[in-house]
Amino acid sequence: MQAAVSSPLVCNPPRVTIIGAGKVGSTLAQKVVEKNLADVVLLDVMQGMPQGLALDLVEAKGISQCDRQIKGTTDYADTVDSDVVVITAGLPRKPGMSRDQLMQTNAKIVVEAATSAIAYSPNAILIVVTNPLDVMTYLAWQATKLPRDRIMGMAGVLDSARFQAFIAMELGVSVMDVQTMVLGSHGDLMVPLARYSTVAGVPITELMDEATIERLVTRTRNGGAEIVELMQTGSAYFAPAASICLMVESILINQSRLLPVAAYLQGEYGLKDIFIGVPCSLGCGGIAKIWELNLTETELAALHTCAESLRENIESAIAILS
Repeated sequence: MQAAVSSPLVCNPPRVTIIGAGKVGSTLAQKVVEKNLADVVLLDVMQGMPQGLALDLVEAKGISQCDRQIKGTTDYADTVDSDVVVITAGLPRKPGMSRDQLMQTNAKIVVEAATSAIAYSPNAILIVVTNPLDVMTYLAWQATKLPRDRIMGMAGVLDSARFQAFIAMELGVSVMDVQTMVLGSHGDLMVPLARYSTVAGVPITELMDEATIERLVTRTRNGGAEIVELMQTGSAYFAPAASICLMVESILINQSRLLPVAAYLQGEYGLKDIFIGVPCSLGCGGIAKIWELNLTETELAALHTCAESLRENIESAIAILS
């Protein structure tokens, strides 16, 4: 008597869609696959490029000892049922170009990408990376009508990482002992918080004088522009991809990492109807909690100044799209 053969169990692994197969998107795809976090769909409008990059990553899987699937495509139908969607598509900055100068072209790209992706993955968590990031996140939220816990912008993680690196370099200490917190927009008005930045638990205000801290704060604010000026023909992608991957990992594994991300505020910090960088807990549902830090009057005023500038840019972007 022959034993009955049971049907194979069908398991649906987590899926991450990355829209934009440029250097940030492709580096992120590599990180997600090599960490075995999820299957990846890499989408781009340029036929052949995402397919070629995906095949290249597939051919490296044996060496990298990872077994996640990766698909390159130009068709949003291939992104169906994604758990996380990351939008990196858009024009990069060129030397001398501000993030705000990118707004006109990138606004249209982001809105189209967000609406197309969410149409196939209505339960996905959306992470916007395209600059000017805070404005693009607002436009994507407005277009998709996603609840605020399922849409965010990647900003503070990258800016905090840059501040972290500069502090470690200045003091000659391990970067692993440095913790930093940067709030506000992903731009010149960001608010690095020296009081909440530490080395092995010691506030940097006790380790450096005010002039040194201000110099590192200024370098952090200009961190992206500094790389653009050095590279001339490109912009940062290693640190941005690592920052996005940290957020994706916290969401997929439900780590509840407390990370600064561009979140939609409804009264927190005295701000409403705006996406701006604040500390949040990230878990399997997206933003589990927005944390309100006890800011000084000066710090809170700087955050509100940042918000006022963002509102002007949001109004300009909405006018472009209307």
